[in-house]
Amino acid sequence: MDSLELQKAVFGLHTRRFGTVAEIMIKKIIKSDTSTKLNYDLFETSSSSRIECKFSRVQKKAELKITENNIFQAIQCEANRDIQYHQWQDYDWDCNIQQVKKEEFDILFYGVFFKDMVLIFKVDSRNIGKDMKYSNKQHRGNTGEGQFHLNRATFKYHLDYHLFKTLTYGELLEWLK
Repeated sequence: MDSLELQKAVFGLHTRRFGTVAEIMIKKIIKSDTSTKLNYDLFETSSSSRIECKFSRVQKKAELKITENNIFQAIQCEANRDIQYHQWQDYDWDCNIQQVKKEEFDILFYGVFFKDMVLIFKVDSRNIGKDMKYSNKQHRGNTGEGQFHLNRATFKYHLDYHLFKTLTYGELLEWLK
């Protein structure tokens, strides 16, 4: 597999499988262990840190709402929604980092997969708050679970304060080997 094949494959993965790839990536980069608990993804033995991983793929907002009248046209529009990193200010996009249960982990690694780059961010759970536009309301009636968004309006904050690592797909390929 080369880096272009990796990029295409990552963007084609279903959500849970995509999340597993992100967890393995972080596990290898920080040299942690897989968690034996269900409430966080990884465990760093030397610091006894519970680590959660949350990642999303960056794509332009859909141009068309799918209706009975435009279904084929709307499906065709889906094929060209990927954004390169240098274009993050040029398009509307929204990556929702959700089901964030701050009490269940110590460190959150989160990030975005652009068409050409992967950006990884890191934050201590106690620092997840209003500066990140964190909302503790995700679903009606839920408690202890929230979300925040990475998008054109909020992305600079994450770049300035929480950027941990950037990877090309070639570098990601090497980490995953």
